[in-house]
Amino acid sequence: MSNETLQTRDGFKSQWGFILACIGSAVGMGNIWRFPIMVAKYGGMTFLLPYFVIVVLVGSSGIIEEFALGRRAQAGPIGAFGSCTEARNGNKKLGEAIGLIPIVGALMLAIGYTVVMSWIFKYAFMSITGGLYAMGTDMGTIGGTFGGAAPEAATLGEALSMMFSNGIFGIGNGVWLLIGLVVALAIMAMGVANGIEVANKIMMPVLFGLFVILAVYIAFQPGASEGYKFLFTLDPKGLLSFEVWVYAFGQAFFSLSVAGNGSVIYGSYLPKNENIPTSALRVALFDTLAALLAAFVIIPAIGASGFAMGDINPGPGLMFVYLVNILNGMPGGRIIGVIFYVAVLFAGLSSIVNLYEAPVATMQEQFKLKRGAAVGVIGVVGAVVALLIQPWTSQWMDVVSIYICPLGAALAAIMFFVVLPKEQALEEVNRGAKKPIGKWFVPLGYVFIVLCILALILGIKYGGIG
Repeated sequence: MSNETLQTRDGFKSQWGFILACIGSAVGMGNIWRFPIMVAKYGGMTFLLPYFVIVVLVGSSGIIEEFALGRRAQAGPIGAFGSCTEARNGNKKLGEAIGLIPIVGALMLAIGYTVVMSWIFKYAFMSITGGLYAMGTDMGTIGGTFGGAAPEAATLGEALSMMFSNGIFGIGNGVWLLIGLVVALAIMAMGVANGIEVANKIMMPVLFGLFVILAVYIAFQPGASEGYKFLFTLDPKGLLSFEVWVYAFGQAFFSLSVAGNGSVIYGSYLPKNENIPTSALRVALFDTLAALLAAFVIIPAIGASGFAMGDINPGPGLMFVYLVNILNGMPGGRIIGVIFYVAVLFAGLSSIVNLYEAPVATMQEQFKLKRGAAVGVIGVVGAVVALLIQPWTSQWMDVVSIYICPLGAALAAIMFFVVLPKEQALEEVNRGAKKPIGKWFVPLGYVFIVLCILALILGIKYGGIG
């Protein structure tokens, strides 16, 4: 990469802008529609203690590694992987070819997330206009509304047949899909500093503030105490359960967004004097706080509703069916619904921007497209595919999260900890750090590689763990 390219490369203007953008990429639907139910199902602190252990492990290895990998090359996965193989044997072609894998993973995940964002935009709009509150607690109406927005098909072929036979906008949520995607692309088109950084500086503080308001409000609802019992339970025998550790590991691993793409590309926008270990620590901390805040909203809300905790499964049904019923049944339910779905919108929007950023940056780096053109090309691909796969979104996301994300994380870690000479890896991590990381970091990286491989194997075995 030429010096001119490096000098003109867009980037984050402030440390907190970078941190908030990374928090935004990590805080997604897994924190909201999965984490609280997993905490309740596996015994509160019995689940949280293993979760915290994995967060510390991944935060002190994988997140640091991906930030440093991107910053060292000042490029996304293709350029970063290529720079590692070049440093090892003078040939960057193999690394660049391998770097395509996490890029494909990011694009596929972004496409699936585009469908999810269409649901969120629709429900945020309905909460503001009163359409959501008007459904009351009628589960037939609530379930039917979401079923109309999110049709289901058993196979991809069946999904495509449904879309073409009914017309692309005849079923599903096509209009809101395009609206949500245009909003995300507009933020990206403004650039890293003026678009992504500015948007996250607004959205992340507001998101945390809204969830604090919800947590405090719900704490005073009758029956909320039943939910807190699920949060603060500790069963020492449960800590010996392999299943508890598997799902705590999966939740933490995928929540921190280590997949060899989004964190690498955000790292590439960092200046050389950025303190990467400190930034990684803060990202892990605030992602965990966001997940805990969601748990302190959703678990007590379920407790106050009278629903049996065991009857509710993690996933879209929690957020777009059960929580609509629960929030509508509360005093001031219309206002509470607005607060909740606007907060969810900010969480989703910040995540999808990060997912699309790696493919957009790849178009800029590999094909020398200007920012606007790159955003446009990726946006068209995302829109077309997302519209077509709507009835098969769940299976699409499973393929990406089970196979491609942990593979991308493993490949990035192997490039940094194994292929790149150890001295160069440590030098990059410690550049800008006030307290240099010692030689222990590289062996910890080997542990992280094992964790990535475990995430892949366990995901296949259990049909997804995060």
